[in-house]
Amino acid sequence: MTAELKELASGACSAENKALPLKSQTVAQADVVQKVTLLASQNALPVHFIAGTAMVTPSGDLGKNGLVLNYEKELKKLGVWDDILPGAASTVTSVYGQMVSLPYQYNIEGIWFNKKIFDKLGLSEPTTFDELMADAGKIKDAGYTPFATDGKDAWPVTRLIGDYIFRSMGPDAMKDVQDGKAKLTDAKYVKAAAAVQQMAQDGYFGQGFVSTDAATATNAFLTGKAAMMYDGSWLLSNINDKSQDIIGSDNVGLMPFPAVAGGKGSIDQWPANAGAAMAMNPKDYGPKVGQWLKCIANNYGALALKKDGVVSGFKINKTVTNVDGPTKMVQKKVSDIKQTVLWFEALMDAKSTSLAQSNVSLLTTGQMTPKTYMSQLQAGIDANK
Repeated sequence: MTAELKELASGACSAENKALPLKSQTVAQADVVQKVTLLASQNALPVHFIAGTAMVTPSGDLGKNGLVLNYEKELKKLGVWDDILPGAASTVTSVYGQMVSLPYQYNIEGIWFNKKIFDKLGLSEPTTFDELMADAGKIKDAGYTPFATDGKDAWPVTRLIGDYIFRSMGPDAMKDVQDGKAKLTDAKYVKAAAAVQQMAQDGYFGQGFVSTDAATATNAFLTGKAAMMYDGSWLLSNINDKSQDIIGSDNVGLMPFPAVAGGKGSIDQWPANAGAAMAMNPKDYGPKVGQWLKCIANNYGALALKKDGVVSGFKINKTVTNVDGPTKMVQKKVSDIKQTVLWFEALMDAKSTSLAQSNVSLLTTGQMTPKTYMSQLQAGIDANK
């Protein structure tokens, strides 16, 4: 992001940079919260800064003290609010409780699939979870791994639990747990854990998936050994690398997690995240900063796509040529999204997130029942409130 802002400073935003020269400082990720807290206490926050998620929420130290700019309000004044994609705005608001971050990093998550294998087996994109499971069975019978799965890092598996929950009970399902309106021990939540456990027991994640890392899972998908892979749009960096993508970019598709029978969620509500919080300091906000903000909103999307092949949460306002097919496909999907959902652990504290991911291997290998998995996780959430 720093390199892209510097390129804007010397190009599309050169006039803004002349009026207010860009200066940047890099801070180790582990030191961000401590440094931002210190600067805030000294009334010395930078104009534009990275911050910890909890800091910028309405109840966070920065949020409740008015130290984060309301981007929606200011971008509307500048006439460029439409340069923020609706799905990106939905995600930022869902994560932080307010529009206090710019979506430089915006990713959607879904099921990548091998079109060639699907065509060979006479399969089309499933629109329901039952259809997905039936297809997975046919894929396995044909000698392919249905889902290449990074079980070592665990989050790709817990994401599936979350997706099932959102499709079953709607986009506010995990917020209801956070607010105490529901518990993970409720039958419908437990059913999500049971569904993912069944996928593992049916062999849909492949042999030894618990110890499979991200690189191995990606390789299995891009070499045609696996028909599907749950991952985010950041996988484009691997897909667009011809040394990795053996199946060919024309054979790569991306579909949303399908609907659950009788569920309240919609297949159009893609899981998404918007990266780390990138806030602005309202105390230093003025006309010169506003012009920088306007220029970023107008130009960042096209620059990121052209320079790095990155899909961001900004509208593409310029024609970008020589974009790989999969990137075009994802950009189109991202542009069409109106509402997003979060991921399973998005609203959990760090300890609960760790518990969810460390226990999921016990769940999928049958060493822990779905009810026990959810009960332990709920207990952890309650203990850390």
